Amino acid sequence: MIHHGGHRRTPLQRRLALLRHRATRLDPTIKGLLWVALAGLLFVQLNTIIRLLSLQMHPLQAQFLRYISSVVVMAPLVVAAGLAAYLPKRMGGQFARGGLHSIGLMLWFTALPQIPMADTTAIGFTGPIFIMLGAYLFFREQMRWDRWLAALLGFAGVLIVVGPSLTGDSSVYSLVMLASSPIFAASFLLTKALTRTERVEVIVLWQAISVSLFSLPLAIWFWAPVLPGQWLGFLAAGVLGVAAHYCVTRGFAVAYISSTQSVKFLDLVWAAAMGWLVFGETPSQSTLVGGLVICSATIWIARREARGRPR
Repeated sequence: MIHHGGHRRTPLQRRLALLRHRATRLDPTIKGLLWVALAGLLFVQLNTIIRLLSLQMHPLQAQFLRYISSVVVMAPLVVAAGLAAYLPKRMGGQFARGGLHSIGLMLWFTALPQIPMADTTAIGFTGPIFIMLGAYLFFREQMRWDRWLAALLGFAGVLIVVGPSLTGDSSVYSLVMLASSPIFAASFLLTKALTRTERVEVIVLWQAISVSLFSLPLAIWFWAPVLPGQWLGFLAAGVLGVAAHYCVTRGFAVAYISSTQSVKFLDLVWAAAMGWLVFGETPSQSTLVGGLVICSATIWIARREARGRPR
């Protein structure tokens, strides 16, 4: 096989070209599911790092440093392309989204150091219910019975996971974490709306900028010296955060937002694994049973979406 310009392609180049060709033929819903699934895996890695850092400093300082690190990570891209390429068409929408996300993050960061990783992720799974309701109310997305059923089965699995924790010492923090879900859902619905007029890279950059600005006052109030190792951790969090938000925004751009929500329940598998590996948190029986219900719902709806049914 001859490449343009007379150069022969290597076996690796041929495989990559074949993968790109196959990717272009995927159904948009499947593309959206894959993007959101990858985002979930990246978010769990990010949350692991941030939880470690939040145990070492005030969570609201960690919130600011996590998002300003994303601005630093994206700065070379902005310089290379020019600032004009990253100016949003809807500045008000960008800051409205950033304000909502900041409020959700304040609740989320406050609860993050206090409850297990698996529970943190499982409580966040209430978000898809709010997102699907919002997608129906504001975007008039068609809500098939199987998408509702998959989301409700996944939510039932979440209740199995978090039910025991709502009666323990961490019950207050579990409720604080739960309160962040509808706020994040509103933020993601705004993200979907912004994808109609903005490039994915622009949305990701201005989320980082707006959340950093909204988070700065409280971060200054609770500020403490940051050690070199902690700066490296936040830099890694910035890279993971940019990559994760890019993936989830791409997923929302190519598919109906409601059709991508069931795959988020797979995050519990990654979170339970990282909780065990990093924090020594052995998943409880309720977490394992709930995870089985969640995974079953995810696999079932993914197979139905793969059949190319009308959206």
